[in-house]
Amino acid sequence: MRPTAAQKREVFRQLHAAGCFVLPNPWDAGSAVILESLGFKALASTSAGMAWSMGRPDYGIARDEVLTHLSTLTHAVALPINADFENGFSHEPDGVAENVALAAETGIAGLSVEDSTGNPDQPLYEFDHAVRRIAAASAALKGTGVMLTARSEGFIANRPDLDETIRRLTAFADAGADCLYAPGLRDEAQIAAVVKAVAPRPVNVLTPGLPVTALAALGVRRISVGGSLARTAWGGFLKAAREIADQGTFTAFAQGAPGGELNTLFRAAQDGRD
Repeated sequence: MRPTAAQKREVFRQLHAAGCFVLPNPWDAGSAVILESLGFKALASTSAGMAWSMGRPDYGIARDEVLTHLSTLTHAVALPINADFENGFSHEPDGVAENVALAAETGIAGLSVEDSTGNPDQPLYEFDHAVRRIAAASAALKGTGVMLTARSEGFIANRPDLDETIRRLTAFADAGADCLYAPGLRDEAQIAAVVKAVAPRPVNVLTPGLPVTALAALGVRRISVGGSLARTAWGGFLKAAREIADQGTFTAFAQGAPGGELNTLFRAAQDGRD
């Protein structure tokens, strides 16, 4: 019997209680099924990977499209799914609250909300407004069991200020965030400083090139890869397609996964859903 949404949410919370785990990011049902078959304990959506699969740039997808995508992922695998929910698809706290409540209905176990505006001239929401948005999201998710991850985007939005990032993350924790995340941190000292500042809340990092063992030693609880798996897949596709277009040869196909192996994996997943 496949787990219920409530059971997935409990498993997801338990994963954050101790240790360090990798939360890889599928971009469709097929990639989610393969990641599940490899033994990962939970997965996270990727806004970039989803957008590219639809022929659009990152942040080029609408809320309702994301909600449909999340429902697809939660039904494709028995693992908890954490949603990349961008900035909550609203600038205002009330809108964020409404939208995260809709996301919870898809069966996800967690979701993240960013403090980025989408405006390059003012890439981050003003501090107090950013905190109110997280507080609204937390209130909307109360009683659902869905974990809220609050993200501060300064290090990937041309505002790489560690003190301000920590100020925001600690305020987000006080506003009800269950997990904190500052994508773009690369330096071990910076990561350790964030972990210490928000303790005992768990910290997620976007893989900075350090191995799992090193990140675990820094106190990181969760590691995600963002759109990197999707970029890797697109890289293989582009290499093969460009070889055909430019040279008229097909040697890159030798690097492809065997069709029989893929059919076996997807048949097993289908049998598990039926």
